[in-house]
Amino acid sequence: MKYQKLKDRFLNYVKINTRSDESSKTIPSTASQRDFLLDLADELKEIGLSEVSYNPKNSYLTATLNSNIEQKVPVVGLISHVDTADFNSENINPQIIENYDGKSPIPLANSGFVLDPKDSPNLKNYAGDTLITTDGTTLLGADDKAGVSEIVCAMEYLIDHPEISHGKVRIAFGPDEEIGVGADKFDVAEFGADFAYTVDGGPLGELEWETFNAASLAIKVQGYNIHPSIAYGKMINALQVAIDFHNSLPQDEFPENTKDREGFFHLTSLEGAVDEAKMSYIIRDFERSGLEERKNLVTKIVKRLNQKYGENCVQAQMHDQYYNMAEVMKDHMEVVELAEKAMTDLGITPIISPVRGGTDGSKISLMGLPTPNLFAGGENMHGRYEYVSLQTMEQATDVLLQIIKLNAEKEDQKCP
Repeated sequence: MKYQKLKDRFLNYVKINTRSDESSKTIPSTASQRDFLLDLADELKEIGLSEVSYNPKNSYLTATLNSNIEQKVPVVGLISHVDTADFNSENINPQIIENYDGKSPIPLANSGFVLDPKDSPNLKNYAGDTLITTDGTTLLGADDKAGVSEIVCAMEYLIDHPEISHGKVRIAFGPDEEIGVGADKFDVAEFGADFAYTVDGGPLGELEWETFNAASLAIKVQGYNIHPSIAYGKMINALQVAIDFHNSLPQDEFPENTKDREGFFHLTSLEGAVDEAKMSYIIRDFERSGLEERKNLVTKIVKRLNQKYGENCVQAQMHDQYYNMAEVMKDHMEVVELAEKAMTDLGITPIISPVRGGTDGSKISLMGLPTPNLFAGGENMHGRYEYVSLQTMEQATDVLLQIIKLNAEKEDQKCP
């Protein structure tokens, strides 16, 4: 195995609960993320990186691999996040499946759940690979501890092999990507890269430079509860009003009914009673104008419901989360082309398609640092059926090294 510590590093990382918390107002949203980053800082120092620094203002851990060549080349940045999604992240106990046959169902320990190719057809792509899965009771955390592991291993490999020419590389590990706020305070100037990549994608070959435009939506419905025996003409059932709101949205524009470049409204939570109800949505569209149209539709529905049920019965709060990185990347396609060449040099077919989601690179690109997204290997992310191929993680690490090598080969390169 080329990267001796990759598997053990990944297994050690995922066993640490770093789940983020959307209800928190602190940076990072959970203390476990800060603790993980501080421990990671010690590891980065041990492998020989310089300028290792944890910034308490934004909870980013950054470090530098100094150039070992005389000519000046652009500074490459590599970025991953350390938090995991809102699924059970306590007592993660990964399974190791050696030499998977590509077709058999995989029992997830004694949980009663099975990772089945019938439901996860991509399993067929991993015949002969070593798979790392959950035990069925937690997520795995490959999103994005696979990316963290790959970046650290790439840096360690270059330090251990000084004969490989490379320019300056900056790395960053940050918090709270899963709740959409981690990159809000990313310091592009302090980071000091000319271009960067988030290592936060899925299967082998993914290379993404276009994302959704995104907004969050919180709906609060104030009802009027009264005994049902005298409710006629008086009761306002907040749950029914919430249902009316949801049914007023285009029913064919929910995630389960959309694909490719189609946007959506996604109801993520609904809670309440007759007196009061709350709903949370995410709104997505590849076009900025499309996002605005969706937000305008929400405003119209709220106005209509308030005309029917009374002023301020329904209140909506919307907040733009991130925008399509393509607005920036279209003028810096050399960054995408460099990653594409690195993959093809290694015999990997690049899969270039819009992300039906977002990455920290969405915000960071709009801050002025072109940052497309590279595959890290995870599949079925954010739940009990999550898994990753060790061989794909190795190939992701290969791609990082190849990007760095290619970047060092040309003198007087144009910085993006």
